[in-house]
Formats: sequence, structure tokens, C-alpha cells
Amino acid sequence: MSARIVLLVTSPRLPAGLLTAAAWDVVRSAPVLAGVESALTAAVRSAGAEVSVRVGGGATQALLDAVAAHGTAVWLAGPAGDEALARELGLRLAREPGLAELELMYGSWDPPGARLLDAVEVMDRLASPGGDPWKLAQTHRSLAGFLLEECYEAYDAISADDTDALREELGDVLLQVLLHARLAEDLPEGERWNVDDVAGGLVDKMVRRNPHVFSGAQTGSLEEIEANWERIKRAEKARESVLDGIALSQPALALAAKILDRAARVGLAVPPPLADSQVDPEARLGASLLSTVAAAREAGIDPEAALRRTTLAYAEAVRTAEREARTNPPS
Repeated sequence: MSARIVLLVTSPRLPAGLLTAAAWDVVRSAPVLAGVESALTAAVRSAGAEVSVRVGGGATQALLDAVAAHGTAVWLAGPAGDEALARELGLRLAREPGLAELELMYGSWDPPGARLLDAVEVMDRLASPGGDPWKLAQTHRSLAGFLLEECYEAYDAISADDTDALREELGDVLLQVLLHARLAEDLPEGERWNVDDVAGGLVDKMVRRNPHVFSGAQTGSLEEIEANWERIKRAEKARESVLDGIALSQPALALAAKILDRAARVGLAVPPPLADSQVDPEARLGASLLSTVAAAREAGIDPEAALRRTTLAYAEAVRTAEREARTNPPS
């Protein structure tokens, strides 16, 4: 076998001892070097391998010396991959190819969602003593408006079919989720929870509500799947009304459409109030708007989307009028 230097790269987001069989084979059979002491060096030592830590320079020559003596040497790369060392080794071996071959080996990989761990760590730093004073001063209530704003901005990106903007805006929504979860860690004993509780509750709910995926239940039509979802939700939460669980703080048009839909879903024929029967102008207007929403629902039209579309068109007409006024000011 030709002489080789193995640059062993691992995921810093996984427990240090979770290495592939090939990685364990090479660290147990060859000299191992690293730039710093770490959880990975401790894990390798605990498995019976010897690890030499090279603080400062000289790592390239130390690896070449180890290869000359043993045929193979391993470098435990740091969290960033030690690209500078890899580049230096590559240039040296390109000039003197007979010294050794450089092999890149992945001892572990980031699983899907690994960067979420980074996000949790960054938020913990920001919202802990010594972190960002603004975040430290927030409460769930003070952040409520920001959560709505970020959701609306994500909605705007979807409406514009701008997937790049959507990716960024969903990151801002995630920031709000992480910040709320971090603040909840400081609640009084018995009330506190953390981001793992949030994720755990979500996982349990998704598994429970999708038995056709996770429990081997028979997959039916989309209508049957939706009906089963609703049955499971009703079994989970004892609700007195079909309207329980509706977000009452959502925009009024969307709220009206949701309430009408819930009532119709269970066959309740409750007519909206008549505008002429109302005693004050605000109530008459509200009844008229509710009747309009009901008519939109019957026609299969989303009233919130319809009003938004028309309002945005009106906004563009206002901008056009402004441009014309600037171009042709009154004499």
C-alpha cells in the first residue's frame, strides 16, 4: 500500500464518537494527529488510539514524518475542516508526489437539519447574559408584533413567487420561533420549556395525525385523509364548539371566512345578520361585509385574496397618479 495522509473530516454537530467503521479502522491502525484538544480527540483516545496534538505550526512536517515511519498518518480536522493545512499539504505533495498521497475521508456527515443546531446555539448566545441587550429585554408579548410582521413578509414572498426572498423570510420567522423558545427557558419553574419541547410536540403531532404514513393505516383519497385529520384533532382536544381553535387575531376578512367555513363543515345553517336590521352604522357595515364574505365563500372566492388584489391594484393607480402629478404639475 502506498504512503498516505488521511484528512479525517467530521461533523461538529454530531457526538464526537459517531464515526463510520472506515474512520474507526484508520484511527486505530495509524498515528493520529490534531491541531487542538477537543471532544473528538478525547473520543478517539477513549477507543484506544493515540493522538498527538500539534499546537502551532509544523503540522505538515509532523504528518510527513509519521507517514515515513508508519506508512499512514491521520489528521483529525477541526470544525472548519482545516482548509489551510489541506492546501499546504496539497502543494507540498504536488511538488514531491513520492512522499505520500492525500486522502480526504468523511468520518461523519451533517444530517438534514444540522444547521438548525447552529441556529439554536447562536440564539442561546444572543439571549444569554453577555449577549444582545435588545433580545435580553424582550418578552413573548413584546415580540408578538414581530412574529406577525415576519409571517406577512413570508406571505408577500409567496405571493410574488420569489423563492429566494421566501427562503430569507422563513429564516426570519424561524428566528422568532427560536427567540420565543429561548425566552421560555427563563420562565418560572414548572412553566418553562425549550426549543426541543417545541420540536418534540410538533413531531408527536405530525406522527399522530398522519397514521397513513407512520402507522400503516390505509391511504385513501385526499378528502378521506383530511377528514381523518379532523377526527384525530377532535379526539386530541375536547372542544365545546366547532369554532374553538380559530385564531381570533387574524385579519377580519380571513376570520369571517374561517368561521363561515367551520360552521358549514358541520352543517350548521346559521344565516349572517341582515344589514338593515342593525341599529348603528358600524354594525350595518359589518353585517354587509359579512354577507359579502359569505357570498364569496359560496362562489369559491377567497375574500382576503380578492380584497388584497384589488387594493394593490388601487395602490399602483395611486403611484401612477403621483408620477403624473410630478411630471405635469398644476400651473
